[in-house]
Amino acid sequence: MKVKRTERGWAGHFICSQRCQFKRNTLLEMGELRIVISTVGALVIDDKFTTIGCNRHYETMAFMAEKDGIYWDANVEKEIEVDRFAIADIESGSDQEANDMHEHNVKDIKRRMNNEEITLS
Repeated sequence: MKVKRTERGWAGHFICSQRCQFKRNTLLEMGELRIVISTVGALVIDDKFTTIGCNRHYETMAFMAEKDGIYWDANVEKEIEVDRFAIADIESGSDQEANDMHEHNVKDIKRRMNNEEITLS
C-alpha cells in the first residue's frame, strides 16, 4: 500500500507555535494509519530568538493522528520516536537545516510505515 503525504500550513505541536517563524506539518496516511510529523522553531519573544526547549531552537516530533472536526491532527499523548529531534543553534541556514531534519524524519517514518514497524495497535 502506498503512503499518502499531505503538507499542511500550520504547526502540528508546541503551545507557542504561533510565535515560531518556522513551521512544518506533514500528514502521512496509509490505510487507517495516520501520522503527523511536526517541526517548529525560530521562536521569537520580545523581538529576540528564544529556545523552544532545553538547549534547542528547532524540534521535530511525530504523533499518531486523530480526527478533530474535518482534520487529522496530532494526538500528543501518542508520540512516535523520531530519528533526528533537535537543532541547538540559531544562525544563518538554520531554517534549511530544520527543513532537512523534517524531511529526514518524514522519509524515515514512511519507511517504518511501509515495513509495518509502526501500526495502529
